[in-house]
Amino acid sequence: MTCPCGLGGPYDECCGRFHKGGSAPTAELLMRSRYAAFAVGNRAYLLRTWHSRTKPRRLTLDDTEWTGLEILDKVQGGLFDKEGVVEFNARYTGGVLHERSRFLREDGKWVYLDATG
Repeated sequence: MTCPCGLGGPYDECCGRFHKGGSAPTAELLMRSRYAAFAVGNRAYLLRTWHSRTKPRRLTLDDTEWTGLEILDKVQGGLFDKEGVVEFNARYTGGVLHERSRFLREDGKWVYLDATG
C-alpha cells in the first residue's frame, strides 16, 4: 500500500514506521504522518502525537475518505528547531481542509499543538 501522506513510498516504510512507535524527525513529517493516521484510522497515534496541553480526552474519527495532501508552506520545524508551522490543504471526498498547524517539541519529540484555518 502506498502511504497516504503523499511522499509516494510504501506505507510501512513511510508513515507506518512512525505509527508503529518511531518519532518523526521534523514537524512536516509529523504533520504528514498525522494526516496518514487520519486516513488509516489510527486514533492511538493521533493522541500520542498531540501536545499534552491541547490533547482531547477522547478522539472520535468519522468515516471521512481522505484523498490527498498538499504542503503549502513550512516555517521552522527542522531537526534542531523547537517549534514549527506547516500550512497544508488536505483533500477529502467532497472538499478541502485548509490549515496552518503549529508543532512543538515535548520531551524531545515533535507534537501537534493546535491549528488555524
